[in-house]
Amino acid sequence: MNRKFYEVPKRTLLILAGIIWMIAGFNVVRLGIISYKLIEMKWFLLVLSVIIFMLFGMMFYKMTQKHSKRIMNYKEEYRPIWNFFDIKSYIIMAVMMGGGIGFRNAGVFPDIFVAFFYTGLGCALFLAGVCFMIMFFRK
Repeated sequence: MNRKFYEVPKRTLLILAGIIWMIAGFNVVRLGIISYKLIEMKWFLLVLSVIIFMLFGMMFYKMTQKHSKRIMNYKEEYRPIWNFFDIKSYIIMAVMMGGGIGFRNAGVFPDIFVAFFYTGLGCALFLAGVCFMIMFFRK
């Protein structure tokens, strides 16, 4: 078998996805916590963070299941390292990251929004990474 240097066992794609999602989640949560430190803390903001976490958490959980199934259903045992996402997911990720960074840097989102939204979203992203890791160890 003549493998390319960028091909890994398909199961390894699960752990790569997990690492990337956990890093992304950590960084988004970090921005949310920094914003929480800049505002006057109110109890309902924590409730909003939990609601955002639950909404995105459900969506990301379904996504982890879909991608894990797609990865494990590849016929080839070795796949290019970037195959942990499909094209649609890369586009969604680019739009979300670009939009979030752009709007935040432009000052469109006030600190109060960044605090609750980014904290909830980041926790959901991190949990998606954990789900990929669990799938790696289960398979």
